[in-house]
Amino acid sequence: MENLIQGFADFRRDMSAEHRSLFAKLASGQTPHTMFITCADSRIMPELMFNAEPGELFVYRNVGNIVPPYAQHVSGVVAAIEYAVLALKVQHIVICGHSDCGAMKALQNPAALKGMPSVTQWLMHADVARYVVAENRPTILGEEGLRYLTEENVVGQLEHMRTLPVVAAAMANGSLRIHGWIYDIARTEITAFDAMEGTFRPLVAGSNNLPDATPHARFSVPVASAA
Repeated sequence: MENLIQGFADFRRDMSAEHRSLFAKLASGQTPHTMFITCADSRIMPELMFNAEPGELFVYRNVGNIVPPYAQHVSGVVAAIEYAVLALKVQHIVICGHSDCGAMKALQNPAALKGMPSVTQWLMHADVARYVVAENRPTILGEEGLRYLTEENVVGQLEHMRTLPVVAAAMANGSLRIHGWIYDIARTEITAFDAMEGTFRPLVAGSNNLPDATPHARFSVPVASAA
């Protein structure tokens, strides 16, 4: 705790005049262009990763970067999305998973959640990833299975988010785009979900064409031939 207090003192002492002016301006309101939904994992630092200034990103974090589907029960993340879209008028929402995710490891080994009933119930919103991987991928175990689970969880949460009326309406009128990303901690690389290809591909700086993350069928379904 003492490190945090000293860190804040250093922050105030070393702040540039430009940043002091920026904070004075932000004191009266915020206009972030992007909502960034990511995991609560302490290794994920959005503002640092994107070299973002205060006021640019509206960040929401939870275990497993989860967005529950629309229902009468209101969760914190759903309320935050509604506020971001209607009040802050964000133009983009990113759902960002990451490598070595503890929540995805728990999908591989549910026994690890013994004694954590709240976490167990929360991760039911990610069960779609476990089911999709078990039914369509060669394995759910090991590093390969963990990568599959991380990818399918991001895709599943994008689908959940589209069930929110405020998101569906904003996407329909073109004022909002959604994106599914995965951050590799060791490589400091990001891959983005491309719904047209059904795959994650590297996020490239300078490209004006972000991958379209509108969810679609990830796996082909055999069609029975006519008799």
